[in-house]
Amino acid sequence: MKFVDEVTVSAIAGRGGDGCMSFLRRANYAKGGPDGGNGGAGGSVFLIGDSSLNTLVDLRFQPQLKAQNGKAGSGSLKKGANGQSLDVRVPCGTTVIDDETLVVIGDVIGPNQRLRVAQGGSPGRGNATFKSSTNRSPRQTTSGSDGERRELRLQLRVLADVGLLGLPNAGKSTLLNVVSASRPRIADYPFTTLHPSLGVVKPRTDHSFVMADVPGLIRGASQGLGLGIRFLRHLTRTSILLHLVEVLPTDESDPIQNLQDVETELDLFSEELSRTPIFTALTKVDLVTQEKVEDLVEAIQKIRPGRPVFSISAVTNAGINGLISFLADQVSIAKQELGDDDSVAREAAERREALAQAVLDRSLKERRELEDNSSPLGDKVDVVYRRN
Repeated sequence: MKFVDEVTVSAIAGRGGDGCMSFLRRANYAKGGPDGGNGGAGGSVFLIGDSSLNTLVDLRFQPQLKAQNGKAGSGSLKKGANGQSLDVRVPCGTTVIDDETLVVIGDVIGPNQRLRVAQGGSPGRGNATFKSSTNRSPRQTTSGSDGERRELRLQLRVLADVGLLGLPNAGKSTLLNVVSASRPRIADYPFTTLHPSLGVVKPRTDHSFVMADVPGLIRGASQGLGLGIRFLRHLTRTSILLHLVEVLPTDESDPIQNLQDVETELDLFSEELSRTPIFTALTKVDLVTQEKVEDLVEAIQKIRPGRPVFSISAVTNAGINGLISFLADQVSIAKQELGDDDSVAREAAERREALAQAVLDRSLKERRELEDNSSPLGDKVDVVYRRN
């Protein structure tokens, strides 16, 4: 299935049914009172989280999400039927943005979470509701109101415990292939990975965690170079980042400089993202001597004091078990702190908000650049994303 992480759709809620004007007419009631019923409410449009989905590709071919209209009322005080709401299933981790007002409507994070994105129209009133002591035969009704219509931009950010970070061909997909049942595409050329892959890592029978492999970053990725910021946002919902650094790059570049370049892109993209706990793993260590590996570990610890550095090889499995056990412990500690300490949970929520804002700001910048390039006058419009 093709991976799609951003789509634009129209959400159209149902119109409310009109109220009815009617008077009771029977054999024994030649001039009966008003009995026009109210209309039915229009259906709303909801997005529902589904943990079995990992792409927005279905919505690429469903550009309009339309709920049913409410039915009109009728005589004998019969209320019109409500319009059926439309439930649309989306992957967990979907952010919903009003593409016209640039307001974030909400996030669909958990399974079966419901988010209303378009409110159904209000029903019209029948003439029976206007009856009063001074108006015994009202001939007044109201029409149902139109439902909300919104142009929505849906952005998917994968939900994972550990995100793999690194340059193209650093060994991210290979590591995910070795430690989980995921089978991402692997080849010996850059940008083999074109979309994020998720894998469940189970180092022990009593514990598991989710690892995400995203396309490789290059210098200037925060400004859109390479695969750009489109995939940087997938790292904003990971609690731990594992930076994979190739010990013997095919382009003969310096591994230490490569590490600094990638982490500089994190800083440029979002200061909050750079504060995520980052650990380093030197990959493909079977290609160099042990002395070379030790020199690289020492050099990294000089520029990143206190950071654990691991040496691994997916070919020989050297260091893999130790790395995975360490990551499992870190994920477990992070989850325990989140559940036990309210201040930690509050800080994590604030951090998620800050990261979400950073993603939106970057999306806005891309949108401005596209509009400036397409406008013959080059007029700039000052627009700011706002979160509810």
